[in-house]
Amino acid sequence: MAEDTNIILHSNDPELGKIEIAPNVLEIIAGVAASQIDGVNRMRGSFSTSVNELLGRRKEHGKGVNLTYTDEELTIDVYVYLNYGVSVPKVALEIQSQVEQQLLFMTGLKVTEVNVHVQGVIPEKTTSTVDPNNPFADNEENGEE
Repeated sequence: MAEDTNIILHSNDPELGKIEIAPNVLEIIAGVAASQIDGVNRMRGSFSTSVNELLGRRKEHGKGVNLTYTDEELTIDVYVYLNYGVSVPKVALEIQSQVEQQLLFMTGLKVTEVNVHVQGVIPEKTTSTVDPNNPFADNEENGEE
């Protein structure tokens, strides 16, 4: 997670006041941007966030994203699980580009680094051809016994 201090945006007209963004907001923006890329299966989360999502509670969009903001430099670490069969470098480059673009578009902050950490590859789900009512039946139905 990010630090507890808010990030102050510099505006052209300081007479209007200052703009502060909570780091959690930036993590959510980066998490949503990364999860929308084709080939991303899911983001890495902790055990508690996974249990909360299974129980139907609030889905946390900022999971799998770590933010570091020091000396006006914003570094994002994104932890993802990819679908089996996708090009890892291609998906990683798309994640980097999308996260950087969305943060620049929504906040005006320049991102210095977007580090993509592939945590694993999720295989496609296979459908079972076994009849649950008759698990020992042959797959061929020829009508003879």
